[in-house]
Amino acid sequence: METDPPMLRQSTGILRIGTPGPGLHDIGDRVARWTADQHMTEGLLTLFCRHTSASLLIQENAAPAVQRDLQRWVERLAPERDGYEHDDEGPDDMPAHLRTVLTGVQLSIPLLGGSLALGTWQGVYLFEHRRAPHRREIALHLLGA
Repeated sequence: METDPPMLRQSTGILRIGTPGPGLHDIGDRVARWTADQHMTEGLLTLFCRHTSASLLIQENAAPAVQRDLQRWVERLAPERDGYEHDDEGPDDMPAHLRTVLTGVQLSIPLLGGSLALGTWQGVYLFEHRRAPHRREIALHLLGA
């Protein structure tokens, strides 16, 4: 007896994240909670950061030293006060844009068996590149069944 494949559905949403300043801010629990609330078991979740001075990462979630080392490395690659023409919002403005170019604004994570298919030591982070606190928005799109 032949069965019909499950109907694909999609859900969209926005996560609003307040950041106190630069660094990696763990948003994995909020992303997982939103995904679970969609009641799908298989699919693909896309996250998109709606900003040019913050980014998204999947990174080590067990050793805080990894996050500190990553932040220092990015700061070395795009330092402040390096003679940038664009400094409309201060000396951290252009370096924040460069750091976003290096790290990216979009992630795709498979949904398998109702859970995000992250590895044991993987976490989902919003990487704030500006010194001042900001309100960031992450657009979510889940396509699945």
